[in-house]
Amino acid sequence: MPPLLDVRGLRKYFPVKGGLFSSTVAEVKAVQDVSFAIAAGEVVGLVGESGSGKTTAGRAILRLTEPDAGEIFFDGIDIAQLPLSEMRAYRRRMQIIFQDPYASLNPRMTVGAIIGQALAIHNLATGQARTDRVANLLERVGMSASAMGRHPHEFSGGQRQRIGIARALAVDPRFIVADEPVSALDVSIQAQVVNLLQDLQQELGLTLLFIAHDLGVVEHISDRVIVMYLGRIMEIAPSRELYVNPVHPYTEALLSAVPIPDPTVRRDRIILQGDIPSPVNPPSGCVFRTRCPIAMAECAETVPPLVEIRPGHFKACLRR
Repeated sequence: MPPLLDVRGLRKYFPVKGGLFSSTVAEVKAVQDVSFAIAAGEVVGLVGESGSGKTTAGRAILRLTEPDAGEIFFDGIDIAQLPLSEMRAYRRRMQIIFQDPYASLNPRMTVGAIIGQALAIHNLATGQARTDRVANLLERVGMSASAMGRHPHEFSGGQRQRIGIARALAVDPRFIVADEPVSALDVSIQAQVVNLLQDLQQELGLTLLFIAHDLGVVEHISDRVIVMYLGRIMEIAPSRELYVNPVHPYTEALLSAVPIPDPTVRRDRIILQGDIPSPVNPPSGCVFRTRCPIAMAECAETVPPLVEIRPGHFKACLRR
C-alpha cells in the first residue's frame, strides 16, 4: 500500500539580505535533501536540536512555506506542483497545530468564530449546524461548549492549545503536522495534551507528523522517529528500536540527555563539543562532523547517504 505522504528531496533556503540595495548576500540552508514517507494512520516523530530545520520541513510540506525544490506526494498527487488555486482542496485534508497557543489564535475573535472560520471557508456548515459542530469539537478536546462565546485571553495555555487542536480537526483532515504542540506548556499540562492527541489519533485514524525536541514526549506517541540535524536527516527508525539501539552518534548524544525518572539509575552523558554550526555556512560533507566524536577525514568531503542498515532502520553515516 503506498504511503499517504511521500517527501522526496525537499529543500528550503532563506535569503539573507544586505548591502545598500538589499541584495541577497547569503542563504540560510534550513532544509537540505530531506526524504521520508508516512503511512496512513501512522504517527512519526521529527526530532532534533533548535535550528535543525524541523519546523521549516513541516511548514514546507504543507506549503505554508514554499519549498525551493523537491516532491511532496500526498495521496499520490505531487502537491508541490499544484497551483495555489488547487491547493485549497488539500488544505482541508492537511492541517497544522502551531507551537505557540498564545500567538496562533486571533485575540479579537471568539473561540466559536475561530473554530467556525474553517467551516465557513470550506463551506462545510452554516447556521445552527455550524454552531453544533463547533460545540461538538470543543467537547471532543475536553472543553465545554460554553467556551464558544469567550476570547482566547480568558483561557490558560493548555486550554488554548486544545482550541488550536479543535480548529485543526474542524475540517476532518487526514494528516496533521503538530509543530512542537506542547513545548510552550507547563510540564503538568504537556502529558494531558499529548494523551489527547494520542486518543484523537486512534479515534479518528489520523496521520501525524509530531515535531518536538523532547525525545521523551516523542517516544510516548510515535510509531517511528526521524532525527534531523542542521537541515539533514541523520537517522530514521521505529520508535522502540531507536530508543533501545540508536546507531548514529548524534542520536546517541540526544538520547543520553533524556532524563531517567529513577534517581538510582545513572546514564552516561555524551557531551557534544561546541555549538551547532550556522545554517548559513554549514560544514562540508557530513554536517555533523564538526561535533562528531568518531569523525574521520572522509567525512569532510562526502555527504553520507541515508542507508538502510536493518529493515526500516536508516542512518546517514560513512562509518558502517
